[in-house]
Amino acid sequence: MNLTLKVWRQKNSQTEGYFETHQLSGISPDMSFLEMFDVLNEKLVEENKEPVAFDHDCREGICGMCSMYINGRPHGPLQGVTTCQLHMRSFKDGDTVVVEPWRATAFPVIKDLVVERGAFDRIVAAGGFISVNTGNAQDANNLPIPKDDADESFMAAACIGCGACVAACKNASAMLFVSAKVSQLALLPQGQAERTMRAEKMVAQMDEEGFGACTNTGACSAECPKEISLENIARLNREYLGAKLSSKTV
Repeated sequence: MNLTLKVWRQKNSQTEGYFETHQLSGISPDMSFLEMFDVLNEKLVEENKEPVAFDHDCREGICGMCSMYINGRPHGPLQGVTTCQLHMRSFKDGDTVVVEPWRATAFPVIKDLVVERGAFDRIVAAGGFISVNTGNAQDANNLPIPKDDADESFMAAACIGCGACVAACKNASAMLFVSAKVSQLALLPQGQAERTMRAEKMVAQMDEEGFGACTNTGACSAECPKEISLENIARLNREYLGAKLSSKTV
């Protein structure tokens, strides 16, 4: 395959960015999108040019690092996949592919396609935890949990924190991410100890980080590579209201 690649280049968050155009040839349809970027960077190194900075780690759709805006969509044209799971057979020979970083005030650009997503870590630190003693793991059947609750919690816990929901939202809202982290604990017995304060603290931290408000357009769930449901946002709203009414936040 022959491709025209337009890649966003930006030294840091304080400098002005621009698109850089590259011509690539001999790209195998079986390559992943990140492997195609490896080919591009090898070409740039051979030309004594600076390679494109991009985030990657597991390349198995688990870590959430491969955050790229591809042809106007987070993680590219397919639904339910991360960038590292996207293969070049999803494009046609001769296509022009435009790649950008996430666009959100709370996700400042570090360099090129790499953004600072520490805001998510601070939101989790604000309340996305449970109070348990450390030590050996308990037996699986020690705490009986209804299967429906366990399944819902598992689906919420599938969130990998990639930030695609923020990138897809016209308001750069992090509600889908926060709701997934709240839901996975609110549905389980282990999460009840902090339940009256968790949603309130995490939402407060989300607002402090500069994320926008949710207007329920559903773009976040539609572009989420793990297909996190909008039902979690409804649950977060209920948890938040309950926390406000209980007045037990510490």
